[in-house]
Amino acid sequence: MSIPFPDTVFVLCTGRCGSTTLARACAHLSNWTVAHESRTHLLGEARFAVPPRHIEVDNRLAWMLGRLDRAWGDRAAYVHLSRDPAEVAASYAARAHQGLAKAWREGILARHLRRPPVPPLIDACRDMIETIEANIDHFLRDKTHVLSMRLETLEEDFETFAGWIGAEGDLESARAEIRVRHNPTEPER
Repeated sequence: MSIPFPDTVFVLCTGRCGSTTLARACAHLSNWTVAHESRTHLLGEARFAVPPRHIEVDNRLAWMLGRLDRAWGDRAAYVHLSRDPAEVAASYAARAHQGLAKAWREGILARHLRRPPVPPLIDACRDMIETIEANIDHFLRDKTHVLSMRLETLEEDFETFAGWIGAEGDLESARAEIRVRHNPTEPER
């Protein structure tokens, strides 16, 4: 007997891999709600208490997978959104003064980064991406409803995703959003 498709979808990712773009595309769906990092200000059980027929896109969930498993386990569907790790690391390195890259370097790896030799910034970003991807892979190993999507093939993968969740609504506008680069890392000047 198969498990029916869940009414909750969590998009797990490293960040810097098209999560904003995917959320904007899903905003055009009429039979699902979507939010991008909407619960980051909440603690405890409230962090994972999303409404039915909801898609939550949040790269920070990759740091809370034990709690996500306790809250939802196999009762949710999961998308693993990824991008070439070298591109993700470069994007984080360009934004190293903020967000997760800063937290990783200055908080989690802090003791190691104060001792010579200090690793290059790009190496710390690569290490963070490898850790996040390993966390996601481990979490998803026993889940029934899992779909992998990549930024590099997002147009095609969105079609698969839309069918997977039974998406309804303005799919043409959703597809148009997929072709827009949302929240890109600006090149250094």
